[in-house]
Amino acid sequence: MKISVLTGAGISAESGIKTFRDSGGLWEDHDVMEVASIQGWHKNQSLVLDFYNKRRMQLKDVVPNLAHKALAELDKYHDVTIITQNVDDLHERGGSKNIIHLHGELNKVRSVATHRLVYDWDKDLQLGDMAEDGHQLRPHIVWFGEAVPMLDEAIPHIENSDKLIIIGTSMQVYPAAGLCGYAKEQSEIYYCDLDPQPNHELTRNKKLEILKGPATEQVPLLVERIKKEGFS
Repeated sequence: MKISVLTGAGISAESGIKTFRDSGGLWEDHDVMEVASIQGWHKNQSLVLDFYNKRRMQLKDVVPNLAHKALAELDKYHDVTIITQNVDDLHERGGSKNIIHLHGELNKVRSVATHRLVYDWDKDLQLGDMAEDGHQLRPHIVWFGEAVPMLDEAIPHIENSDKLIIIGTSMQVYPAAGLCGYAKEQSEIYYCDLDPQPNHELTRNKKLEILKGPATEQVPLLVERIKKEGFS
């Protein structure tokens, strides 16, 4: 069975990673547009680099939770692809193998000139750190005002899935929120969130099941149900 899983900030929040979803546009006390937009980068590169250096270090103090681990367990029974809006590495550390990061990764950096020069990075990034092409390195993050290149890779997975699981995302921010619109009419969709807000692509699906509650509670229960449906 082919299963796609779309995850958002809610699943990582239960591991202690702060989000800006319900904080009035602030992220770790910073205005989101100052630290998560291409305009903010051009305005104050030192501030942006410092912000992501701290976020990168924060990853060392958090661990995957039960929801991450349950999704990894599902890999043993079905063909699972995780499509995450999160920039942390908790899905990887939780054991999942097939992961698409829509919005980039904290533990990677790239040249400001191209998406093709990407490097693994686990230390602070400073002004003067250069890529092979001689250009400044920047966080490998998709900021507001930039395209989301991994969308094209994610869409075929959604289109070919028998089940779509959505976890910890408001489903109100596009283009990621529009991915569920690519699900087959006969696909079963499960939407798990503390405050589920199905958009119109979801509500038109007759096989939508709402699972209201923490991901650490709802996802392991859902995985146990799906595991019993047979092997891929």
